[in-house]
Amino acid sequence: MIVKSRVESLELQILRMLNARMKLSPKEYSNYLYLEKGYEGEVIFDRRMEEVGKSFLVMNDLLLEHGNTKFQIDSLFISKIIHLFEIKYFEGDYYTEGDRWYTNNGVEIKNPLQQMERAESLLRRLVRDLGFNTNIESTLVFVNPNFYLYQTPRNLPIIFPNQIPRLLHNLQKQITPIKNTHTNLSDRLLSLHSQDSPYKRLPDYSFEKLKKGIACSHCHTVNTIVNRKTLICNSCGKRENIHEAVLRSVKELQLLLPEEEITVNKVHEWCNSIKTKKPIRNTLLENYTLIGSGRSTHYITKNE
Repeated sequence: MIVKSRVESLELQILRMLNARMKLSPKEYSNYLYLEKGYEGEVIFDRRMEEVGKSFLVMNDLLLEHGNTKFQIDSLFISKIIHLFEIKYFEGDYYTEGDRWYTNNGVEIKNPLQQMERAESLLRRLVRDLGFNTNIESTLVFVNPNFYLYQTPRNLPIIFPNQIPRLLHNLQKQITPIKNTHTNLSDRLLSLHSQDSPYKRLPDYSFEKLKKGIACSHCHTVNTIVNRKTLICNSCGKRENIHEAVLRSVKELQLLLPEEEITVNKVHEWCNSIKTKKPIRNTLLENYTLIGSGRSTHYITKNE
């Protein structure tokens, strides 16, 4: 049973939007691709684990803290044992030398086992401090079939793509009834989950610097045109109702620039390709709360 669903991180959502509207630096673009691929791998893992996960309490994308140290967990399966899963979508050939990990062309990367062991150690102390005595087993799971690791020592807690069926089989054998203790633990961990604000890590940008237009909901490019009541993407052919496209664009503007006031003129400039302001005004009136009058008129999210 899923206790905490997986969602795209705020950082990934914003970087995806920025990638369509400005030129990211090589480092920023690399980070964006890393987050995109990471999320893709986690979704693949979720699909593979969907059936067996119904018998556990499943928590995804946890950001916890112990002793003033924050740590992130990709997936927890809670039952008699806590299963911690670190998920990687590495692609291509890698090799190890002792505790060091390298890409096939010799570039050293962070050791994912050490990353997992750090999370396990902090989680173990946190669980103990919460008053629970539950064993924790950690597993590093690679989900991309185009990944190969040379010189892998035996007996490491690693699952390669072709070993996932074995992992599922082993988890099936460990299924036990969910007890109140397990539910109480998941509730406590969920209450301690925190949101990580990405804005300090993002590139410098402003309303004026960003490319204007409505981004495609499918391929995310700002290469769209409006034909009457339909948004059409010139890159992938995706078609979308104009009111849905405007509403999505307003939410994008709020996410990228939360300090900006939402006005008809601002949204009209942001969407760029809509000739008249009528569909924008109608969409805002239907979905937002009107505040003020005259030049001070703006819209806020309902129930704010």
